[in-house]
Amino acid sequence: QVQLVESGGGLVQAGGSLRLSCAASGGTFSRHAMGWFRQAPEKEREFVAGMTWDPFMSVSYADAVRDRFTISRDNAKNTVYLQMNSLKPEDTAVYYCAAREGLIASMFYEYPYWGRGTQVTVSS
Repeated sequence: QVQLVESGGGLVQAGGSLRLSCAASGGTFSRHAMGWFRQAPEKEREFVAGMTWDPFMSVSYADAVRDRFTISRDNAKNTVYLQMNSLKPEDTAVYYCAAREGLIASMFYEYPYWGRGTQVTVSS
């Protein structure tokens, strides 16, 4: 059974940085895509960034975070990272890691595997 565990959230001032980690276990992920999503109170869960685990490592970003966030991976640790720079108060949300077989998808319902989330709060 695929398990995803996020870490690295916290409280940061606007303009600061955080790095989120997602440790994956319970499967082989060479044919999977990994996604980072976020959900603010009373808002729908939205796509932030995604990558494939194959050697070509396709990546995709939401417009709101492109040029500020970077998704990366450590194959040896089966871990995916989300480096978040120049954080804004509107980035405040619970951030979730998700996995699916196949290509990157931007809709949350296309991912069957989810972590429990980590809170990111950006103060102004």
